[in-house]
Amino acid sequence: MRQRYPIAIFVRRGVSDPMLSEPVRKGYSVCPHDCPSTCALEVDILSADRIGRVRGAKDNSYTAGIVCAKVARYAERIHHPQRLTTPLRRVGDKGSTDFVPVAWDEAMDEVATRFAEAEARHGPETVWPYYYAGTMGLVMRDGINRLRHVKRYSGQHNTICTTLAWAGYIAGTGALMGPDPREMAKSDCVVIWGTNPVNTQVNVMTHAMRARKERGATIVVIDTYRTGTAEKADLFLCVKPGTDAALACGVMHVLFRDDMADRQWMDRYTDDPAGLEKHLETRTPEWAEAICGVPADRIETFARLVGRTPKTYLRLGYGFCRGRNGSVSMHAASCIASVTGSWRHEGGGAFHNNGQIYHWDRTMIEGIDRRDASVRVFDQSRIGPVLDGDRRDLGEGPPVTAMLIQNTNPMVVAPDLGRVHRGFARDDLFCCVHEQFMTETARMADIVLPATMFLEHDDIYQGGGHQHIMWGPKLVSAPGECRSNHDVICDLARRLGVADEHPGFSMTPAGLADHLMQASGWGPLDDLVARRWMDVQPDFERSHFIKGFGHADGRFRFRADWSHRHNVFGPQGVPHTMPQFPDFWDVIDTRHPLRLVTAPARNYLNSSFTETPTSIRNEKTPTAQLHSDDAGPLGITDGSRVRLGNDKGSVVLRARVVEDQLAGTVIVESVWPNSAFDEGMGINLLVSAEPGAPIGGGLFHDTSVWLNPA
Repeated sequence: MRQRYPIAIFVRRGVSDPMLSEPVRKGYSVCPHDCPSTCALEVDILSADRIGRVRGAKDNSYTAGIVCAKVARYAERIHHPQRLTTPLRRVGDKGSTDFVPVAWDEAMDEVATRFAEAEARHGPETVWPYYYAGTMGLVMRDGINRLRHVKRYSGQHNTICTTLAWAGYIAGTGALMGPDPREMAKSDCVVIWGTNPVNTQVNVMTHAMRARKERGATIVVIDTYRTGTAEKADLFLCVKPGTDAALACGVMHVLFRDDMADRQWMDRYTDDPAGLEKHLETRTPEWAEAICGVPADRIETFARLVGRTPKTYLRLGYGFCRGRNGSVSMHAASCIASVTGSWRHEGGGAFHNNGQIYHWDRTMIEGIDRRDASVRVFDQSRIGPVLDGDRRDLGEGPPVTAMLIQNTNPMVVAPDLGRVHRGFARDDLFCCVHEQFMTETARMADIVLPATMFLEHDDIYQGGGHQHIMWGPKLVSAPGECRSNHDVICDLARRLGVADEHPGFSMTPAGLADHLMQASGWGPLDDLVARRWMDVQPDFERSHFIKGFGHADGRFRFRADWSHRHNVFGPQGVPHTMPQFPDFWDVIDTRHPLRLVTAPARNYLNSSFTETPTSIRNEKTPTAQLHSDDAGPLGITDGSRVRLGNDKGSVVLRARVVEDQLAGTVIVESVWPNSAFDEGMGINLLVSAEPGAPIGGGLFHDTSVWLNPA
């Protein structure tokens, strides 16, 4: 378990920098950020502790040599002068920058002591290790759970991003997998629904544009505003937020009505096609238009396109699922592929995420063998109510009085920021934040620990949007006293006296990755290191469910079963009004006249890259993008200061007036730091922390607001 693995570095012969004493070398790595592309990278290494340009690996069949601009200039981030490089102790008020340097031993002793004192007063559940996807590396991201389970600290239900989309997709397919994403290049129609890959996963565009160039494929984009991806589309359908299921039902109505449904395929592979057809008789394009805002004739056009194009590939994103009816919307959209039978064709079907194909055994990394099911579990998205003492979350248990935070910045990215900020401001909350920069969450900490970046430690990765297992080795030395997540978790376990209670605490990152590979049936890590990545895409028949879908009877479910084991809705269980058949579930927030969507900005990734100069310069300032019909009556013009608000508060930002989105919708591309807003509070102040059905999930695109001149 303690083997050492070679760094994958090769000299680029004849290439050198005259200012350096050694030639520029090329290293191979993996982008760790929370993006389904998980790009394979080539990195110019200028010295033992410095990198140059970052490129996509040309010989990786999914990355195909393309990487987003923000990662291409990663040197700006890894060598940023404001990186944290030494442990710090707070000496001023929470939220200030009044910290003093301390030695690592002193900092870690204080964290261990404060955790032990909190546990002695309230029991272990008073400690809440909190994390998410600042790195997608399986060792550095998930190792915090090993400490959680061994110590019986409060658990975490990860809901901020994936739960609603995954529940909706699996409701139909029974499995989180689908057609090879590279098959988009073999499609005759690529439908990009609820995602903006120009901003968030550029490789989707690589394969979609290849289909257009080589096959004359039609590209359809469905979104709530004219995104950069929509600009590339042959057909753009602009929907009102939260109404995608109505559009899907209108499309399927036409498919049945005009005999474009593949009845033979449905009879063999689906549960109740006759019941679905009967259900959809009243879901006409005119009915759908009244709900989603897409003109009925354009719904007819889209339906004819997918109905007459067997090789239609539905690339379904996360965006349209981040609402109260998000799971229902995902299920409805995925049903289209089962009505047309496009699953049967290479370049056809519906894809969302490939997470199930890896069949990981994470026992060693996460300490799953030590998990106690009786320990309470908090909904990650409800960190504000949890820290604010909401008894719906705490139950009969103790308050959270101690936290370790890695890989996330909840003071910016979490919903219901007012309660998040109040919770972190509590005097009785001890908080240790392990970070790369002095984020707004770090400024609320008592102890701040400097963290490595992905090129400064070993880790293993999977592609959510593709099919590769990938190795990311340490390529350069970290600055100052930065330490990895793994090092901090293992050191804290030792100081808390539990390091001997699980073997994972004594293993290296490479040792944990090797155990993960072998326990999961993928062979030794040595093989992955030598190959750099492994393509584990299942064969065509399994990927396209030709031998049956993931449900016990092998059939795609038009009738969805929304019961789930994570009951975040109390003793009443999942809301009984969730529709079985695909339908518009009218539970979205309409208390105020405008619907807010906090879509991803091109140069930021959640709260990452908000510190790099080029990203800041390109994004300029937070804006509220609204239709002229909403702006005109209020006398609002481009650049006007406007105030957006609801019952949770209000924020001030600049207006951008447009014509090419639906009236009644406001778009704020995010996630900007709170400090970028005029009054020091970010857009997630307005977002509810209520759980989305049926399994919990962030409601970032389901927020109603009013708007006035500031």
